[in-house]
Amino acid sequence: MRAVQVDEYGAPEVLKPVELPDPVAGPGQAVVDVAAANVMYLDVQIRKGWGKEFFGVTPPYVPGSGVTGRVASVGEGVDPALIGTEVVVDTGERDPKSGRAEAPTGGYEEKAAVPAEDLIPVPEGVDGREALALLHDGPTALLLEEAARFEPGQRVLVMAATGGAGSLVVQLARRAGAHVIAAARGEKKLALARELGAEHAVDYSEAGWRDRVLEITGGKGVDRVVDGAGGELGTSAFALVSDGGRFVTYGASSGEFAEVDADEAERRGVAVTTLLDMEKGDGESSRRLSDRALELAASGALRPHIGLTFPLERAADAHAALESRAALGKVLLIP
Repeated sequence: MRAVQVDEYGAPEVLKPVELPDPVAGPGQAVVDVAAANVMYLDVQIRKGWGKEFFGVTPPYVPGSGVTGRVASVGEGVDPALIGTEVVVDTGERDPKSGRAEAPTGGYEEKAAVPAEDLIPVPEGVDGREALALLHDGPTALLLEEAARFEPGQRVLVMAATGGAGSLVVQLARRAGAHVIAAARGEKKLALARELGAEHAVDYSEAGWRDRVLEITGGKGVDRVVDGAGGELGTSAFALVSDGGRFVTYGASSGEFAEVDADEAERRGVAVTTLLDMEKGDGESSRRLSDRALELAASGALRPHIGLTFPLERAADAHAALESRAALGKVLLIP
């Protein structure tokens, strides 16, 4: 089968098309004919050598952590009726205790062998690619919603508002009746944020963007910040949270998470939630979040935005698009 492999850390060019043996379904497994593979910014960071202490991924490896397609075969102990079912599923190594996919590997390939119990059928009325776009970002967005506690009338600032999770958070906050200010880079992203429901959109690559947020809020700041940018941008956004508000940070697109002064947060009564505080828990709880995200999509309440698709062999171009911030919403590879 065709796949894309990383043989050494480095620039996008280290992503090389290769031929690998077709996987065979072992006991409790299914093989999925991949119709699309998810590309996350985390894939970019790991390819560059970041996060070895967290994920333990070392070359050579096949990147990726989620696919959609149809079940092609099943192993011993698996119901043969699953063959032909359209599914989405995590790939990668599993934590032996939780059963969750921990290492983002095994996605950029034509066929994927996965635990059959992890298969999630694509619901009627939802396109397989849209379901894939929700596989990871849907649960993340729901966790962010829970941490932020959106309420009607609140002023909510969403940083990196057109990313995979950020674009969903915009929709969830609006669904809750909040007034959303989207922060992103460039007019195309700002236009998408407005299309998704943001009342205001601010370009945080421009000087004075924080003054613009204060102007929009009449100098009061915001009740909630959901930060998908991290680094200096995320840290700057913390100052915009009004006293008694909430700051939820999960992104590190700059390579670093936002740094929050704990003493200042306590003095101002700002509740701070980080990515580590939003642990999904075991595989069962993660599955519930995925199912909920797909239910919302099937009802029309949540719409993932797929910005770019690339042929599998052009995985390097997909990574370059993410690194250059050219991608709006999700990026997928098509075998």
